[in-house]
Order: sequence, then C-alpha cells, then structure tokens
Amino acid sequence: MVTLKTPISKSDHVRGPMTAAITLVEYGDYQCPHCGMAHPIVNQVQAHFRDSLRFVFRHFPLAEVHPIAGIAAESAEFAGAAGLFWEMHDALFENQSILSVPTIFMIAEKLRLPEIELRDALATGRYRNKVRGDFMGGVRSGVNGTPAFFINGVRHDGAYDFASLVSAIQLRITADSHV
Repeated sequence: MVTLKTPISKSDHVRGPMTAAITLVEYGDYQCPHCGMAHPIVNQVQAHFRDSLRFVFRHFPLAEVHPIAGIAAESAEFAGAAGLFWEMHDALFENQSILSVPTIFMIAEKLRLPEIELRDALATGRYRNKVRGDFMGGVRSGVNGTPAFFINGVRHDGAYDFASLVSAIQLRITADSHV
C-alpha cells in the first residue's frame, strides 16, 4: 500500500472543512489531458460528499512533456497569494485546450491580478520552490504520473471516473472505520 508521505499543512490549497472525514489529495499538472478530464469529475465528487470531503491540490508539473505546466502552477500560486488560487486553478483547467502564456495572462486579467507583478513573479521564480516542494513530496509518495490521487493518505490506483472514485472513497471510509 502506497501512502502519502507529506502531511497536509497550511501551505496546501484546501477546499472543504479541515474536519472532513475524507481527504482527497490530487497531484496534478495543468497541461495534462488526463488531469483536465479528471477536473470536472473531482468537482462532482466534492459536490457528492459535500462537507464530508476536503480536497487538496498539489502541483506535479511534468515539464518535459508539458512545457507550460510549471508556469501554470507558479501562476496558480501567484493567484493563491491574492486569495484566488481556486479561481485560477479552475480557469487553467477550463482553458486547458488553449493553455499558453498569453492564456494565463488573460485569466490573470479576468481575475484582476496585476500583470506586471505576475510577470515579475514568473521571471524571478518567486513561487518555484512551492511548486518544486509539491513535486518532491509527490515523488516521495510514489507519484510517477498525473493525476495521482490519495484517499485518506492511501494512493488510489484505480480509475478516476466518478463511480470509481466514489466507490474507492466509500471503501476507504469503511476500512478506516474498522481500524
């Protein structure tokens, strides 16, 4: 059983209550087509479990195959510093088919994030260490592709369609309640 090696901390981006019975962690890449397909499914899973689930997104940009992924992750962190991580996160996935540096700046403009500051953050690598930290935590946890999901700290190696994720979460709840 492969487990999550990096505990959830205040540096993580979390949707849902900290007291939720279920924690779903995704290691993802904004340019990965599989992550793009998983994005609306994860949203459905969150809606299904409501306050029983907290969702954590961690960056795992596969920069060798997805050259914009690292820039997108750093841009999400820049937005996060302004309290707009999830808005940028959602918009990056929703615009994945046209993801480019100009698209990222267009999204930032719609979110009213200052372009000059974003350009400076990207040029200086202000958020690169956070993205790298997420990535290295994923490597330590056995992540070797995206999307990679962990349910209450245990890697989910099955499919990530809605029914499969819900079933896996319910099985994990049952297993955890018998411990």
